[in-house]
Amino acid sequence: MKTSRRGAGLLLGLSSALTLSLLGASPASASTSTWTLEAEGQEICVRGGFSWTYALAPVSGSWSDTIRTGIRDLPGKDSADLGRYTIPPGTNERDPADGSLTVNGYVFMSLGLAPLGEYTAEIYATDGKRTETDSLKIVYKEKCW
Repeated sequence: MKTSRRGAGLLLGLSSALTLSLLGASPASASTSTWTLEAEGQEICVRGGFSWTYALAPVSGSWSDTIRTGIRDLPGKDSADLGRYTIPPGTNERDPADGSLTVNGYVFMSLGLAPLGEYTAEIYATDGKRTETDSLKIVYKEKCW
């Protein structure tokens, strides 16, 4: 009789330990960030010369760290990323009615002189642990309509 009680106690203790360890793992997995850069391959037109402009860099999903956006590989002499835009921790989901997404991120740039033509720059978003990118087509023309 003592053996069956001891066995039942061990079984109960083992099942309790397993249950507590599984419950303890749930909050840690729920805190992971699941965000996506939604820049969606934009195109901007620049009239052959110097220009200050911006492009959209929205982020969707949820995140617990600040996300910084920026742009690189800009064409033209003296082109520059005009600083990092930051998106504070939060969430941003598409509207179920029409699929629209609130724009919560931007990239600002100064574009220098470049020959007429098409160029590809790269928009990025990073939380310091993960970085996502999307292309930005920059078209230098004599006239933009």
